[in-house]
Amino acid sequence: MLPLLLILFIAIPIAELWLIIQIGGAIGILPTLALLIVDSLVGAALARSQSRAVWQRFNVALAEGRVPGREVFDGAMVIVGGALLLTPGFLTDVFGLILLFPPTRAVVRAFLTRRVAKRGAVAFRVATFGSARQPDSGSPFPHPGRGYDYEGSASEVTEPDPEIEPTKDPRQDPRA
Repeated sequence: MLPLLLILFIAIPIAELWLIIQIGGAIGILPTLALLIVDSLVGAALARSQSRAVWQRFNVALAEGRVPGREVFDGAMVIVGGALLLTPGFLTDVFGLILLFPPTRAVVRAFLTRRVAKRGAVAFRVATFGSARQPDSGSPFPHPGRGYDYEGSASEVTEPDPEIEPTKDPRQDPRA
């Protein structure tokens, strides 16, 4: 863990500064600063559009009764990619763009999924999630027996209703 933290907090900022100085020496300081600002603005717009797309897929997955695992993972990658694009520097912008574009994000998701699967196998299956859909017939887990959702409503009560007497709790009544 310590080598990873050293890379994140020491090596990457040094590499970013070196890269900014090299690009600034090649094209000038004002174009380099303008490029960093435009890059951050374009990155924010791209992060916003990708987050909307991921949010829509998340809602579709919930409406279909699926667990939105892939959509949640994509949402996390979009958040990290947007943060990397807003961070000044060209190296972090490259990684941010990799996490924001759907084709490269799918490659990163597959890589990370394989990596996590190698560390330890965790398997689960959800029979139903937010819908009345019946599970597959070959499910190793029994159906909980309810094929419905709960709905309800609430309203704020500011004054007690005089027609309804409050119930007395013998533990709170001093006369009992």
